[in-house]
Amino acid sequence: MRLTCLRTWLAGMVLLTGCLALQAQQPTPPSLDTVPDKMPFSEPYGAPINAQRAQSLIQAASAEATKKGWAMNIAVVDSGANLVAFLRMDGAQLASISIAEHKARTAAKYRRPTKAFEDAIQKNDYKYMITLDDIVASRGGIPLVENGKIIGAVGCSGGTGSQDEVVCQAAVAALTKTGQ
Repeated sequence: MRLTCLRTWLAGMVLLTGCLALQAQQPTPPSLDTVPDKMPFSEPYGAPINAQRAQSLIQAASAEATKKGWAMNIAVVDSGANLVAFLRMDGAQLASISIAEHKARTAAKYRRPTKAFEDAIQKNDYKYMITLDDIVASRGGIPLVENGKIIGAVGCSGGTGSQDEVVCQAAVAALTKTGQ
């Protein structure tokens, strides 16, 4: 009986020590009281992306999703976060229609990828982010920047967040190619 209790106590101490060591390895999130010198995510808004270019980005994203065998919903919004083009690929999840649009709107309105919100909540425990209007804290929304100005954003949904992001990145890459 005594040996069993000792073993249980030792196992508990080993587990506690491991948890404390893991906790000690976690970086301390930046303080919310820190005042940055420069305004983050301050790219100016530019002229809105037109329908023809938005459709070409949808096609590039769709080609990437098709190549990988992923059924996606893909949305492109303009610099004012208004829907310009949308594609629901055959078999794409119905719930992801509005999510793709919402990711694109969030990326445009907040001038940053939606992954920034995911990281802020998941890695830095900034729970206050969930109180902000129109936030989607899931990767898969990326601003479209041309000549240093935001012309819109792309949002993808239907897979995992990382799959959604890969498809969005194909659209961003296509924007770079068409803008040259």
